[in-house]
Amino acid sequence: MSNAAVWVPIPAEAYWAWVVPITFGVIFGWRYHHDKVRLSNGIWFSLFFYSLMAVLAMTILGTNNHPLIIVSVAIFVLILMVIGAVFVLQAFLLLWNAWLMWKRESHTLANMLTLILGVAILVLPLLASAISSHVPPVVSSFMAIFPNLVIFYVAFWFYNYLTMLVIYQFNHPRYIQDYIIVLGAGLLHGDQVSPLLAQRIMRGYQFYQKQQRKTGHPAVMIFSGGQGGDETVPEGQAMLAYAIKQGLPATNGWAETQSKTTLENMQFSKQLIDQGTINRPKTIFVTNNYHSLRAGIFAKQAGLKADGIGARTAHFFLPDAIIREYIAIFAQRKWWHAAAIVLMLVLTCLLEWIDILNGTL
Repeated sequence: MSNAAVWVPIPAEAYWAWVVPITFGVIFGWRYHHDKVRLSNGIWFSLFFYSLMAVLAMTILGTNNHPLIIVSVAIFVLILMVIGAVFVLQAFLLLWNAWLMWKRESHTLANMLTLILGVAILVLPLLASAISSHVPPVVSSFMAIFPNLVIFYVAFWFYNYLTMLVIYQFNHPRYIQDYIIVLGAGLLHGDQVSPLLAQRIMRGYQFYQKQQRKTGHPAVMIFSGGQGGDETVPEGQAMLAYAIKQGLPATNGWAETQSKTTLENMQFSKQLIDQGTINRPKTIFVTNNYHSLRAGIFAKQAGLKADGIGARTAHFFLPDAIIREYIAIFAQRKWWHAAAIVLMLVLTCLLEWIDILNGTL
């Protein structure tokens, strides 16, 4: 008897299942086209992606093609194993990254976020277990519910943030830009462009050069950054001088020297653009990849219609920087998130009260 795979026709109902991921995909695509920096877009992308994976699995299983099924299951199991290993080892991976940060970066609080998070993942469960065994059952039950709800809530929005940050990296603006805004990042020794800032400048200048070669349309590069308390010149001025040394024509570079924050980078750069004579100018901004999504949020707040492109960042620096960016984005909606946490607190107290009435506590 032959062991060859038998192709079984896929039921018509299985094709209708594809309507679900297609619908979610269309909704995500429409929302992302209109607003690339909205974090809730991550929910729609996740609905699209996971429904697509489920329907694809159903379709593959329905073919009764054994080699295809075996390969698909093997890939799925391998992915699950990798995800599981990362989840189990997350605290140690964070501590390893913290060690690299300690060796290569300054010992500031902002550069110790992976250390703090890694220690918290290891210590807090042990601490909670020790405390719960010495408190009344109602307190122990509260500690088992409310903190986990808050952690789930924070992790949920972090997942959406990470999803949208990754998707945002696939921005490929057309080479028809009128302005390229390069965001400042602080100077070394008061007047020198740092390696991180140089990456931003060169990423913007490379786009400028490629646009020149492809279309012959010259863009104006706006270098945005004011003068900090420990700086002897404004960042925008130092950045412009650096770009001119790399070959940028001086007539195609402007320095914006008033801004102190990313929002002001966008606001003051927009003011310069609005003073120009171009009707409906096309604009992009340049920053580091980990910062691009939050910078896009600030561009939206400033009324600047501009997509961002990111310069590469050292891999060891990314985890800490991404956590820092998420904290900053989370804090922008602090009252909204505070209200959600209060609601979770009320829900937990209600559940505790019901358990007390039922005599389970």
